[in-house]
Amino acid sequence: MNCATDYVLPQKEKSREMGVDISFAVSDENGLPRVYRRYGEALVLSITLVPGKAYTAAVTQCRTKDVAEAAAEGAALMAIQANDPRITLVAGGYPLFVGGRIAGGIGVGGGSEAQDCEIAEYVVSVFNEMMR
Repeated sequence: MNCATDYVLPQKEKSREMGVDISFAVSDENGLPRVYRRYGEALVLSITLVPGKAYTAAVTQCRTKDVAEAAAEGAALMAIQANDPRITLVAGGYPLFVGGRIAGGIGVGGGSEAQDCEIAEYVVSVFNEMMR
């Protein structure tokens, strides 16, 4: 079984179901890139955003949407992205956990914030099922 191929399929299926072309990235627990795919005519900007989303989710162990809230002016992580320019505050990045430990992160981009998050949440649910 090819883990990278098996893992990539859920987001492709979900994005097709939703009628959205996306880019998708997976990082390891250290935020290092492991898988990248662009489907159809996904927004060019998504090509650069999704690796950052996966990185951010892995190294912070949080959804990028939550990191953005914590990085707002006056919040606990205010200006975190100024200290690490690889951090992205754009929604669509989700951490992956196995046995309560960080295993990596994913980044989904190309649709609206809601679409990116819906696809990412689906992928995380499939990943969690595979790990059970």
